[in-house]
Amino acid sequence: MSFNTARDVVVAAKNLFSLPDIFFQLNEMIRDPRYSLTDIGNVISTDPALSARLLRIVNSAFYGYQAPIDTISRAITVVGADDFYNLVVATEVVDRFAKIPCTLVDMTSFWLRSVHCSVLVGLLAKSSGILKVERLFLAGLLHDIGSLVLYQYMPEQAASVLRATQHNRRLLNAIERQIIGFTHVEVGRELLKSWGLPASLYEVVGYQNNPGAAIAHRPDAHLLYLAVRLIDEKELGKPFEDSLVELPDRLLGDVHLNRIQLELAMEQSVVEFLVVFKQLLSEKHHH
Repeated sequence: MSFNTARDVVVAAKNLFSLPDIFFQLNEMIRDPRYSLTDIGNVISTDPALSARLLRIVNSAFYGYQAPIDTISRAITVVGADDFYNLVVATEVVDRFAKIPCTLVDMTSFWLRSVHCSVLVGLLAKSSGILKVERLFLAGLLHDIGSLVLYQYMPEQAASVLRATQHNRRLLNAIERQIIGFTHVEVGRELLKSWGLPASLYEVVGYQNNPGAAIAHRPDAHLLYLAVRLIDEKELGKPFEDSLVELPDRLLGDVHLNRIQLELAMEQSVVEFLVVFKQLLSEKHHH
């Protein structure tokens, strides 16, 4: 199949890449002051598997809360409604889309990389003084979701792209533009927009390769760019010291981080992302 724009692919993909109705219901409830946190908690509790995954994540070391959180309404109080919604989307997206069959790439590797990116961008955000990191965690998790859409709906072109890049992701956008006419980043942005997610998410995902062009959410876009770049270079086998040396000082200034903080965040992310990966996947994927 061929499509002219990223938006056309997303329209074609809307049945396979859809979020369940509970999301749209939750999104409306969070924005409507008539609903209490208990009401929102009750809706989530109708899905026991989702509730269990969410409680596992908020009780994990990534959050580091002292006392255990044992109810959904308590979790919403502690994390905050908007950020909790981001977490709901994160757990559901991985659970739903990990099942999509794909012959072009190994899906476990795809999600491991996405989760590694989400954990790293969350840690970088914390280090740079950002208090609420859930939106960045979700942006990291979904930064490559457009690739999945391309693998499903434009498999021949996507296979040509993978062959041409020889798995060097730094070349991906230029080659996609050449072969497909638009990029996986643009597809991801359109998909997140079609789900009704906020601009703070779809803009950041959309500007991950060109963070300087982001208007409202530039610091987030810079952090995502940094996390993606570090993980891509790590996968290429580049020594981390070389990656650090090549990062422009201006970029580090933009995100208020130094190279020692980057090194610590990278070390911590390597330890934490496998744990988070297991928590995001429902039990049925573990076996």
